[in-house]
Amino acid sequence: MKLLREDIEDFEVLTESTKDGKKNYYIQGPFMQAETVNRNGRMYPMSIMVPAVEKYIEEAVAKNRAVGTLGHEDTPKISENKISHKITELKFDGNNVWGKAKVLETAAGKELQALIDGGVSFGCSSRALGSLKEGENGVKIVQSDFTISCVDAVLQPSGISCWVDGIMEESEWVMRNGEWVKLNLEKAQTSIRKASKQDIEKVALQIFENYINTL
Repeated sequence: MKLLREDIEDFEVLTESTKDGKKNYYIQGPFMQAETVNRNGRMYPMSIMVPAVEKYIEEAVAKNRAVGTLGHEDTPKISENKISHKITELKFDGNNVWGKAKVLETAAGKELQALIDGGVSFGCSSRALGSLKEGENGVKIVQSDFTISCVDAVLQPSGISCWVDGIMEESEWVMRNGEWVKLNLEKAQTSIRKASKQDIEKVALQIFENYINTL
């Protein structure tokens, strides 16, 4: 499966004061969108989005495991030292998946609080895994193996560079020993192109063995 990362800028920041005068920070708004072709040329059918969101709510949100990080990451794994917030609510609002997240008292969470207090504008970026199938007009349709990993807070949600998007599109992820492992297809393709006629079978066999070892 490929790593899919989608950015949304339109959400708001809330602060709630506790009895002891302490502030609790929250971010809320649309975390994901269905039935709309996004800036990455991808579209998430509602029939695919609904079961994925329901599963994420059941397995992560309801069990207080739906955490996100401060900043972009190009892996489905969540870096524990970057965790900044926890999703407390997630539901559908039309074609949007509306969410609310509490900013945590972690090191990254305190950095996020400082950004909020400083009036810094930022957005959210969802990370997920899934296969793509090309539809009409080159639109890439997300398939039924779509699995949500997390929703992150990012400073430049609209600034995904072409090379980062390229790396994600060229990488396949498989589960090995309970962890997601990246397979770099570009490296394999380059090895095959550079191989001589005499060595191509040997190179292809090595690539296949490397793949089998990740399963």
